[in-house]
Formats: sequence, structure tokens, C-alpha cells
Amino acid sequence: MRLIDYFDRGADLHADRHCLHDGTRGWTYREVRAQSHRVANGLLAAGLGRGSKAAVYSPNHAAAYACLLGIVRAGVTWAPVNARNALEENLYILGNTDVEFLFYHSSVEASLARIREACPKIGNFVCLDLPSFDGWLAQQKETAPDLPDDPDGVAFLASSGGTTGRPKGVQITNRNIETMNSIFWACMPVTSPPVHLMVAPMTHAAGVCSFPLLPYGGTNIFMGTADPGAILAAIEKHKVTHIYMPPTLIYMLLAHPNVANYDYSSLQHLVYAAAPMSVDKLEEAIKVFGPVLTQTYGQAEACMICTFFSPADHVAALESNKRHRLASCGRASPLMRLEVMDDEGRVLPRGQRGEIVVRGGLVMLGYYNNEAATREASTFGWHHTGDIGVIDDDGFVYIVDRKKDMIISGGFNVFPSEVEQVLWSHPAVQDCAVIGVPDDKWGEAVKAVVELKPGAAATADELIHLAKDKLGGVKAPKSVDFIAALPRSPVGKVLKKTLREPYWVGRDRKI
Repeated sequence: MRLIDYFDRGADLHADRHCLHDGTRGWTYREVRAQSHRVANGLLAAGLGRGSKAAVYSPNHAAAYACLLGIVRAGVTWAPVNARNALEENLYILGNTDVEFLFYHSSVEASLARIREACPKIGNFVCLDLPSFDGWLAQQKETAPDLPDDPDGVAFLASSGGTTGRPKGVQITNRNIETMNSIFWACMPVTSPPVHLMVAPMTHAAGVCSFPLLPYGGTNIFMGTADPGAILAAIEKHKVTHIYMPPTLIYMLLAHPNVANYDYSSLQHLVYAAAPMSVDKLEEAIKVFGPVLTQTYGQAEACMICTFFSPADHVAALESNKRHRLASCGRASPLMRLEVMDDEGRVLPRGQRGEIVVRGGLVMLGYYNNEAATREASTFGWHHTGDIGVIDDDGFVYIVDRKKDMIISGGFNVFPSEVEQVLWSHPAVQDCAVIGVPDDKWGEAVKAVVELKPGAAATADELIHLAKDKLGGVKAPKSVDFIAALPRSPVGKVLKKTLREPYWVGRDRKI
């Protein structure tokens, strides 16, 4: 099936149920389908077709989602553009993915001249939140374009994380989405019409989370703010059943003074992913929100659910004296193979650390116009994630760290996530990042950069001693810096490269 077919199934079965909602006004599946027909016909009338690319440059917005549906209905490839990115990064993405048609939100109007200059392939610009959009839609036919099935066609061009270099265009096919939806339904059966709160950008995991909910008449609530108090209130007000958040946002919710004052009983799955989560804060989140915490592991190149850690798995870990299991990301999902491999391509036995590699229908078609990077990522016939991990005897997968983040101090390998787990356990620590900095004696020294909870206090010495008690002197930070807010990517990942750079200025080696 094509991506648009899941929406159409929901529109057939739940025509009068709200598909999109901005917190005040809702649009039914019937209304959104008619709008998606007009958007698709507008793209086709402009000369776009299979193989063409169109983008939506907008914060989370109901009309932006309707445009996404119209793009894929036309057989055009959607190129997600995160409005939270820096303009220069988005200019690179628009150019690198050969976008020809741009829907944009009025909030980026001031950047249009720069976009036109830097991206000359874009021949059409349509603002999606001004009255002119209704005028443009009115000019298009409302009948659905009749296009053939295209299971191996590229539905969207995701952008790789870009945390270690320029983002690459990741080709995700309709078959990839079919696999992802199938795994979602197997792992998280939808038992009632869902309500999905779209807090994180719809261009990333939050948007992907919405796709398997569409056939069941899922309502997508678009938040106009990332304010923790507003998010907590929205869960109660709209009786939200599904929500995706990076761990950093969950930490902010837990630190909110009114977190205990709302009703979260409607929640079925609070999905967290994109970065490791503090075991202590995870246990706190289960107490606050209920047994609904759900973890998935994937990446842009292998859509979202390579592993699955269910709410029941979380509860079992707490009740069976296996609390350490909360540090895992679950077990391989039903339609994927996952192993740990060494640098020579040997699959390693359980208990040994190596790079996590995957096979299965979630893996991308390849990087757009980048055969060399595609070959590198698929060495030995597996997709290489760049993550270091270990699998225990019960099949639970533990992500030790990013391969490129490992610190080598005095000849010993130090995995930052292990140190971060200890520092997160301190009651004053809201978030932290552990990095390697140059050291004349050790080559690299372990440094912690710490963000404290509002109004909380801690000293460098007490955090260093905490780590020494738990991990020993080699892995404990040699120094601690306190920072008001850690630098994060638009999807909530801490930018360790940004933290490392000032310490390595003027040095030929970065390790």
C-alpha cells in the first residue's frame, strides 16, 4: 500500500471523525480528504509527478499535514523540512533533495528571498496559512487523481541526523512504511479510535507515529507550543492516547511543578526514542504517567521500530528485580533482524559489544544521490547503525553509545552513556552530556557538562565522587561544567559535537 492509502482507509471508515485538530478547531477526515485531492491536483497541474519532490516548510500545523497528504497522493516524494532547523541547514536540505515545489508557513516569509536565491529549482511557492491558500485550493479539481500502486516508490526523503556532518537524503519507500505500520500494529494494537498529540516535529518520529493511526480514525492534535504545562494540560483535555517525545522533553514535564495535577488515564503509549533515557527518570515517569512508557529504537535509515520495549516489559523489569533492564531499548521487533557485529563483519555472540546492525523491511532504499555513503552503510549485507550495543541472553538490546562518541582515556574505552546514567541519578541533575576533551597525560579526559533542574544545586566534586563510587576512577569525569541549557538538535538530541568543538580548537586530531 501507498502512504496515502492508510489515510483513505481511515476516511472511508471514519469520515466524520476529526483527523486534524489545532487545539481549538478540528477538520474531519472528509474535509481533509477533499483538501488533499486539491493539493495533489495542484501539484500535478504544476508539472510534478512520480520522482518529483515537494516540501512543506512549517512548524506543526494542521494545513501542513494536509499538504503532506496531498503530496504523497500525487505520487510526489515528500521532503520533510524541520522549521526548527537553522535556515542554512534547510537550504542545504531543499537543494540536496531537488525540491521543486514549496508549501510554506507565513512564519518563514522573511526567508523566502534567501530560499529563492539558494534553491533555484523551486519554481512554485504556496503559503499554507493565509487566505491565498484557500484561493489556490479553489482553483484545483476536487476529484482524486487516479494513480497506479507504487509499493517500491519513494514516499519521502528523510534527512539523516547530521550530527557528524551534512544531512543525507534517506529514501523511505511505501514498502518501508508498510513494514513500519505492520510492526506498530503487532506491538501496539490499536483498540479504539486513537488521539495523537503531535508535540515533536511532524517531520520526524512524531509524524511517522501518526501514519499507523490513520486507518483507525486517529485524531492528530497539533500543539502550537512546547511549553510543558500546556502539554500536560492537553493530555487531560483531549484525552490523548498516544504521544511521542524525546527523553529531554519528558524530563521537562517531570520537572514541572504541576505535573501531579492532571489526569493521564487516557494514555496508552507514551513513546520515547531518539536518545538514551535516565533509568531513574524513567522509573519516575512510570509512577507519574502510569504503565504506558514505550520505547522504540530506529533511525532515519531504518524507520523507528527496529526494537520494541513494551509497557509490560517496563513493569516486569521493575517487579522482577531486573531494574537494569530499563536501560535497554527492548528486543528486536517482529519483522526485523538485529545483531551486533565487529569491524571485520563477524556477528558477535550474546554479551559482547559491537556495532548494532539490522536487516529487514524497515531499512531504507539508500541515500539519495550518494552511492558511496549507501555502500558504506550496507557493508557485509547489513545496515550499520553507527551505534555500539550489546545483547543479553534474553535478547534485550542495550545501546552503549554512538561509535563516534566513545572516549579513549589512557588506553581505556569509556562509553559516555554509562557515565551519564550515573549522573542522571543525582536529584539535582535535569540532563547531562559526557564528552572527551584533550589531555596531555591521558590523551582524552572525561568531562561532564551538566544542566541542573530549576532552583537546584550541585557541585562538581559531589558529581565526580558519585561517578567514582559507581564506576571507578577511570570512567568518572575529571571535570564538570555547568550550563544553563545543553545544545540540542531540533528533535531533542544533545549536540555533543557542539560541546566538544571549543576544547579541540587548533588541534589536528579530534580524539
